[in-house]
Amino acid sequence: MLKVLKPGFFNTIQDKGRFGFAIMGVPVSGVMDGYVTDIANSLLNNSLDSAVIEITFGCKFQFLCDTFICVSGGDFSPEINHQAIGLNKKIAILKNDVLSFGKIIFGVRSYLAVSGGIQSEEILKSKSFYKGITTDFVLKKGMILPILEHVKKETIANASIKVDTSHFKSIEIRCTKGPEFELLNLQQKKRLLENRFSISKDASRMGYRLNEVIENELPSILTSAVLPGTVQLTPSGKLIILMRDCQVTGGYPRVLQLSENAICKLAQKTTGSQFQFFLRAL
Repeated sequence: MLKVLKPGFFNTIQDKGRFGFAIMGVPVSGVMDGYVTDIANSLLNNSLDSAVIEITFGCKFQFLCDTFICVSGGDFSPEINHQAIGLNKKIAILKNDVLSFGKIIFGVRSYLAVSGGIQSEEILKSKSFYKGITTDFVLKKGMILPILEHVKKETIANASIKVDTSHFKSIEIRCTKGPEFELLNLQQKKRLLENRFSISKDASRMGYRLNEVIENELPSILTSAVLPGTVQLTPSGKLIILMRDCQVTGGYPRVLQLSENAICKLAQKTTGSQFQFFLRAL
């Protein structure tokens, strides 16, 4: 078991998401940065769909059994019993060890993976927290999270995986044309693809609204399917990039669609971060 000593701010349990339920209006959800969670789960020999804890602000946990962990993603100064630990490494944990996160060095989201994955309640084929779907939608102080006890019969190698720093630093956000891209005039297309954009304060797991404006006279469209990574152009000229908890339909023109890797990279950027869309060929 894993006890939440300090829940932090909007920290959740996530896996790869809830697929196949859009017809019911259920969002996909899932980890915002699947690239780094794949690394963590791989180092622990977990399934890539194993549930992890997504951390956006400092928190603290106590392990009530022996296990192995891996912390990946943003560097939030993780410590075991006040001793700093590295990222992207398999680390042995003893019963009653305390894991804490503090000062943010880089990144926006950090992830805690445990051997076997977080064994929490599965609803609609996923453990991902989402308000209205799961019993809880954020971690709370005193929560006891089920994890598997792991008897340490194996020898831990000193191997670790080094994550390319461009994942956190690159301004290049790759995408393809959205269904309504060709409705844009030449000036709008140039503005969209040749200028940098920045993330506004209105950014969450549902979507990132951008600060810059593209002059827009396009009409709204009939309500149509959207998915994580869809870039919508609103009547005001503001762009919204839909993220993991986004709705399943929308009525704004869908001008671009981010690649999976681009969604992961964007998930590690915060308010004021700048980036540029790069159109890739299909």
